[in-house]
Amino acid sequence: MSDWTDKDYMYMQCAFDLAKAQVGRTGSNPAVGCLIVRRDDEIIAEGATSDGGTIHAEESALKILDGRAHQCRMYVTLEPCRSRSSTKTSCSALILDSGIERVICASEDLHPLGAGGIIFLRKNGVAVEVGLMRDTAEQLYSQWIDH
Repeated sequence: MSDWTDKDYMYMQCAFDLAKAQVGRTGSNPAVGCLIVRRDDEIIAEGATSDGGTIHAEESALKILDGRAHQCRMYVTLEPCRSRSSTKTSCSALILDSGIERVICASEDLHPLGAGGIIFLRKNGVAVEVGLMRDTAEQLYSQWIDH
C-alpha cells in the first residue's frame, strides 16, 4: 500500500522500538512489538514479546485493554501468529475476538506456526495491510525468517 500516512510510520516505528528493546530476551520467539491506536489517534495499548517469549506482543497489548479494542487499529512488526506451539490461543484469533478493525503488519511471518494469520484475519473480515517498514522488519527478523 502506498498511501500510509506519517502517523502510520510513527506508530510502526514505536512498535519497532518496543520490539528492539526485547531482542535477545525472547527465547526461541522473535521480538515483536505491537501498538493499538483508537480512531482519534490516541495510543491506548502497547506490547512486546515477553522475556522467554511466552506472551506474544499482540496478546500483551490486548490484555491491557480487557476487551476495549473495538474499532481500533493495530500496528505490529510481524504477522500475528495463526497457531502456537503451546495450548494458548493464537494472536490472530485474539485479534479477531477483540474487535480490532484494521491490522498493519510490517512483514509476513514465514515460520510454520506464524504463517497464515493474515489470511485468517482477512477471511474473517479484518482489514490487514502488509509492508509498512518492511525493510526494517527484514533486518530485524532475518535470522527468524531463515529458520
